[in-house]
Formats: sequence, C-alpha cells, structure tokens
Amino acid sequence: MAYIQRDQQGNIIAVFDSIQDDAQESISIEAPELLDFLTLSENSEDARSILSSSDVALIRVLEDLVNTLIDKKVILFTDLPLAAREKLASREKIRGHLNSLEDLMGDDHGIL
Repeated sequence: MAYIQRDQQGNIIAVFDSIQDDAQESISIEAPELLDFLTLSENSEDARSILSSSDVALIRVLEDLVNTLIDKKVILFTDLPLAAREKLASREKIRGHLNSLEDLMGDDHGIL
C-alpha cells in the first residue's frame, strides 16, 4: 500500500510509503494509475517509496516460500545460513506471540 498526494485535477503528484499530512489517500501499489505515474515520473524517490511499501509484503512471501520448502523437505532448516535461520526463527516467535495475543482478545468480547 502506498499513500498519494493529488493535484486539484485529481492527478497523482507524489507518492509516499507512509501516511503524510498532505497524502492520506491509500492506493494499491499495483494500481494502473500509480504505475503510469511512476513510469512518467523523473523523481526516483517516488519509485523508492513504492519499492519500500512492497518490501514488507515480499518479505512475507519469501518467508512463506522458505517455510513451504522446509515443510515439503525440499530443503532442511539447517541448510540455511545461520543468519537466515536466526531471522526466520525470531520472526516466527514474534508472529506466534502476536497470534496468541489476538486469540486472547478475539473470543470473548464481553470481557471489555
């Protein structure tokens, strides 16, 4: 997701990877309008903002891919470099913690 700023005619004039005071409208990074803007833009910061926005989603895709390869025994977890193993394990632990917190709050709405 990217955040855009428009001119008075409704044309995109700037792109950001986070919400800004003058750019609160969100848009899919795959939107044709945004891709057209980036193609014509001479400002490399606009493209960098889009890449930054898509990095988080791509990281999750790669993480899921690695886990699938491990689950299907195409590769072993121990085949990965130590740094990769540590990062994957850390992210899995954090995600598990977040899921358990959501489960605590998700079932009984009458408590709060």
